[in-house]
This record gives sequence, structure tokens and C-alpha cells, in this order.
Amino acid sequence: MQYTLEDFKKIIARLRAEDGCPWDKVQTHQTLKEAMLEEAYEAVDAIEKNDIQNLKEELGDVLLQVVFHSQIEQEQGNFNLSDVITAISEKMITRHPHIFSNEKVDTPQEVSQNWEQIKKKEKNYKTQSESMKNVADALPALIKAQKVQKKAKQVGFCFETIEQSIQNVQKKLQEFEHSFTKSQQCQQKEFGDLLLALVNVSIFLEINPEFALTKAVKKFINRFECVEQYALMDNRSLSDMTLEELELFWLQTKHSKSPTEE
Repeated sequence: MQYTLEDFKKIIARLRAEDGCPWDKVQTHQTLKEAMLEEAYEAVDAIEKNDIQNLKEELGDVLLQVVFHSQIEQEQGNFNLSDVITAISEKMITRHPHIFSNEKVDTPQEVSQNWEQIKKKEKNYKTQSESMKNVADALPALIKAQKVQKKAKQVGFCFETIEQSIQNVQKKLQEFEHSFTKSQQCQQKEFGDLLLALVNVSIFLEINPEFALTKAVKKFINRFECVEQYALMDNRSLSDMTLEELELFWLQTKHSKSPTEE
């Protein structure tokens, strides 16, 4: 049986009804906000793994969040799912004047520039810092840092070359090292500055820093698992081994991997 969006709206409304599900009835925007983030990340995970079957399921979970939040507001008489769809439709039309109007653009970069200019006008931002302040706090810090620095770049506040950006990383690393003899608060500040400098490099290379770190963590876990396996083959316990011995296993693991993983 095939269900439609209207069918799904009715299902959620039924779950939220007076005689509906005890759990669904008491949910609020606040209680659901973590689920909203989790479902979005699980959808991205399916994309990263090219798991199309799972992507279908995860997109359904994302849709559930959209319909659920809309149902809560419909019950309050504020807006409904149709209003949400209308708003996003109007946004797509307004922010694509090269498609729905007479404006001409030739490259994806020009489309992005137009998008930001139209958004700034819609939001009535008077300054670029206003635009920066409105980057969502709920975003992962690395993604937020990249968004903010891209906004700075839009008005020319950026390094001219990647070499200059890398030199800034080296400078921030030295400042971080010098903070070791100072307070933890100072160390945290300098560490944050170092991360921000690294994010700036990612903009030049068009690398998503969040995805890059996620993949690095995954690679670390896989290699650590191999180190454990080598230790078991040697009838050793990791906790009983010296750092030098562990590093030998780590190097053995690293050299056994394909060059594409490096």
C-alpha cells in the first residue's frame, strides 16, 4: 500500500489526539530537538555510506520531525505543514531569480553569491556581523566556524593565499604551545584560535572540516582495532604494553593499509 503526505499528516494528528499515544501527546519542540539533530545526522551517515535503502528510511525519520513539529504548531493555531511548504516554496522561487525571473548567472559560485545577497535583504541585515551572529548556535562548532569565516570572506576579510592561511596556523600553534604554562582558560582560548585557523585552511581547500574530522576518527578506531588484534595474536594486553610497543603495532597497522586511506 502506498501512503501520501496527507495520509502521514493524519497519522501524526491521530497520535497527538486526546485519545492518542501517551508518548506522542506530550512531546514538545524542546523534547524533540535532539531527535531532529540525530535524524539529520543519520541521514547524512547513510549518504556517506551510499546506503540507499537506509537513506530511504532515514529521510522518512527526517520527514517525521518536520510533520511532527508542524502538527504541534497547528494545534496551537500558529501554522501548519501547508504553511511550511508554502514558505519554503516561496524561498526557492525568490532565491533563484535566474530560474524564475530574468536574472542571468553562469556559475554555481554566482548562484551562491546571489543567494547570500537575497538572504541578507530578506533578513534585513544591515551589517555582515549581523549575518554572522545569525548562524545557528546548534550547528557543530566546526561547521559554524566555516560558515562564519565564509561570510567574512564575502566582504574581503580573509587571507589572499592558502600559504598565508597555513602560516597563521603555525603562528596559532606557537601561541597555543606558549599557553601551556598559563591557566586552563588561556589554553582553551588558544586552542580555539588554533582550530579556527585550521578551519580557515579548509575553506581554501573546499574541505568540510566536520566530515574530515569524522573520517579521521573512524580511521583511528579502525587502526586501533587492528592494534588490539595484533596484541591478541601476540598474547599481550594493551594495558601491559609500553607506548613504544604500541607504536610499533600502530606503524605495522598503518603500513598494511592501502594508500587511499592515508
